[in-house]
Amino acid sequence: MSLDTARLGPMANAIRALSMDAVQAANSGHPGMPMGMADVATVLFSRFLKFDPAAPKWPDRDRFVLSAGHGSMLLYSLLHLTGYERPTMDDIRNFRQLGSPCAGHPENHELEGAECTTGPLGQGLAMAVGMAIAERHLNASFGDGLVDHRTWVVAGDGCLMEGVNHEAIGLAGHLKLDRLIVLWDDNQITIDGSTDLSTSEDIPARYRAAGWHVEHCDGHEYADIERALEAAVASDKPTLVACRTVIGKGAPNKQGTHGVHGAPLGDDEIAAVREALGWTAPPFEIPADILSDWRSLGARGASARADWESRLSSDPNAVEFSRRMAGELPADTGIPAYIEGLAAEPPKVASRKASEMALGAITAVVPDLIGGSADLTGSNNTKTKSTDPVAAGSYGGRYVYYGVREFGMAAAMNGMALHGGVIPYGGTFLVFSDYCRNAIRLSALQHQRVVYVMTHDSIGLGEDGPTHQPVEHIMSLRAMPNLLVFRPADAIETAEAWQLALERSDKPSVLCLSRQNLAPVRSDTEMKSARGAYRLKSAEHARQVVLIATGSEVELALECAGRLEADGIGADVVSMPSWELFAEQDAGYHADLLPAGVFKVSIEAGVTLGWERHVGQNGLTIGIDSFGASAPAGDLFRHFGFTADAIVPKIKDHFEI
Repeated sequence: MSLDTARLGPMANAIRALSMDAVQAANSGHPGMPMGMADVATVLFSRFLKFDPAAPKWPDRDRFVLSAGHGSMLLYSLLHLTGYERPTMDDIRNFRQLGSPCAGHPENHELEGAECTTGPLGQGLAMAVGMAIAERHLNASFGDGLVDHRTWVVAGDGCLMEGVNHEAIGLAGHLKLDRLIVLWDDNQITIDGSTDLSTSEDIPARYRAAGWHVEHCDGHEYADIERALEAAVASDKPTLVACRTVIGKGAPNKQGTHGVHGAPLGDDEIAAVREALGWTAPPFEIPADILSDWRSLGARGASARADWESRLSSDPNAVEFSRRMAGELPADTGIPAYIEGLAAEPPKVASRKASEMALGAITAVVPDLIGGSADLTGSNNTKTKSTDPVAAGSYGGRYVYYGVREFGMAAAMNGMALHGGVIPYGGTFLVFSDYCRNAIRLSALQHQRVVYVMTHDSIGLGEDGPTHQPVEHIMSLRAMPNLLVFRPADAIETAEAWQLALERSDKPSVLCLSRQNLAPVRSDTEMKSARGAYRLKSAEHARQVVLIATGSEVELALECAGRLEADGIGADVVSMPSWELFAEQDAGYHADLLPAGVFKVSIEAGVTLGWERHVGQNGLTIGIDSFGASAPAGDLFRHFGFTADAIVPKIKDHFEI
């Protein structure tokens, strides 16, 4: 043992003191979980966790994920006590205040020691599954010398209740991710009260049924905690450790009740805690001997890191490993040469097929990509010849069969991206982006390069009907900050979308792709999609109207423009594959592309809400503000007015007023 067991109690009490004092100062927060899990966390950090506060991004560190993000003071206390540069004690004093990195829930871009942004319950655990997949994959690629670490998760009752938990643990058990260990804060309390109010399921049995090993321990008995964690490390399966704890441990009058879950303890109870624990230090002060014990744990990691750096320096794959972990793309992504071939012979294919073709070129030369699909591989066209399956005991593949687990897939991809060394992409139908939505939001919030391949993007999918036909989805995704949404019009725009998605390492992308074939509208190699929107066709007569379209409707806009020109009405056609990239362009470009005083028309097979931004209040929006219907695609486009015969008269009516 690295420390005398008698010293663990004071170390754990330092977590309790910091947590209760910070929540009290903020008059907001959740002291119960950090106080209840302080003993487990102390054993984990002192006996098992591989980390070095001086190098928070050391690639072979263990990942520590606080899935129960409401208990953020547990993480902030641990980071400060072990010697990370941030949070400082002033940061902790300002817990939950503007400008402090100690946000109400951990945010990965605020603190280097926060592996991921958590708070939406269950997603931390689900992201940890992705981290564990990335670890095993990179281990298969680079060996034990460079990649050999574990992923540890602290999860609460709420995390285990959430639906995404079922998806995540099923995938982890199936893949036998034995480096994944979940520490369940089994305190039998939720916000409403005892867990008996809402659940009676046998959670350990559920985990065993999913292929997990399960251990139990007294979460306040150090030797028992150590025994359970040792058994977890020795298991050949992912492990759930049920840590029976008392929420708010140390608060004599409130511990074990839901009253300590999400509210400050109050001055009187804090005084009682200090007396019960024998903690005499003032708020936000840690006795020197206790802090020294904590800091010694952080210093211990420096030796392990130095050994690893020595191995890296002599490894023949060091340059490639470092490139991947830095998130840098290879010099050649395969796209430029592929686009040259498309321009020579532009194909008429569905954009989902065009995506598959682009992926074929990319995955052949970018080994970082790990793909997958939520049981729709043949429909999403996400698998290529270069991507063999990831399977239990065979982690060198680059394609994950996620099963019907859209939310779990999206969360796992976030974990892979956060781990580093891989670039994840995964597919489902666009309408099922609703199942993924909260994970997509976390992709954006965490600034992670995750690519969502969302096919069957409109009524163009046909007979499956309104349950599967997205109408509001593209616009709702455009409303999400820091998310790139692409709706390409042909094979060239699709290839450009892939290139742009890969180049933007600070944000996720959604590719909205058609089921039906799309005629080519481009035969050049200029990266026009990089500006978000561009003039595809210039008016032949004096410009009187600008038609703005996306995806499958760009071809229709060109047909409408041709008819208008035949009647002497000059019409530009603007293809707008990405609103977000267009918004990044300067005012001059906007004014040139969408000039003031010219009638503007949007054409998109989705809701019209939002198009006023581009066509103005006096413009014309062609779209679908209702649900779709079940019929062949051609019939549906005619029924909903997506034909030149239906649109051109509406445009001409404007000029005849």
